Amino acid sequence: MRELIVPSRFRGPQSSGNGGWTAGALAALVDHDVPADHAARWPTVAVSLRQPPPLDTPMPVTDDEGATVASLDGAVVASAEIRDEVPVAVAPVPAEEARAAMASYPGLGQHPFPTCFGCGTEREEGDGLRIFPGPVEGEGNTRVAATWTPHPSLFEDWHTYHDDHPRASLPVAWAALDCVAGWAGDLSDRMMVLARITARVHTLPVIGEEHVVVGEARGAEGRKTWTAATLYDADGRAIAVAEHLWVTVDPAAFR
Repeated sequence: MRELIVPSRFRGPQSSGNGGWTAGALAALVDHDVPADHAARWPTVAVSLRQPPPLDTPMPVTDDEGATVASLDGAVVASAEIRDEVPVAVAPVPAEEARAAMASYPGLGQHPFPTCFGCGTEREEGDGLRIFPGPVEGEGNTRVAATWTPHPSLFEDWHTYHDDHPRASLPVAWAALDCVAGWAGDLSDRMMVLARITARVHTLPVIGEEHVVVGEARGAEGRKTWTAATLYDADGRAIAVAEHLWVTVDPAAFR
């Protein structure tokens, strides 16, 4: 039987999994063929998060009517489905501009989840990703950006390529596409959690190379916020793209 386990290292809120890492780990369990266009090793996968993913807890994974489902005690925690559409990329930001934007990261002053694996300010180098996106100039001012250099601790043997470049895992690539979009949707003003992420990873990020992560706000209505994110490699190529749905929540539920 397949299982999904979210180790405590990969938490978002203090007591539950980072949405991007959890979604990527489930996406890695989806049976698929290599995309026909050979533009990616993995298809586009949409993952819906139905409840906070528990930490260090085995969740049985089953296939149900075209979906790959992780459940606990009979309740669905997350479900993943292959999609035909590829998320629309966010326009790139030069590395030097992304680097400068990090000084204006709102989470440096106040952070709803300071121990988050993706963007937490209380995570040490080599433990969390420490992706600290700040606003960048542009029409509508809807984008945020940060640089990110994957740490050697993120390397996993089963994801190696045949090009002598050690790379981070697929779940880590999804995690890098998560929080940056939340900050684009203004996490400092709206307490939100990830409800759905649709991502296509073309190439895994190389350990030790500087990447640029860009997030963009794409609309809000009531409790819902829509965003997108793109991960660019050291050569400026878009290696992973994602679109998201966030919902506002009661902060007391995630203390």
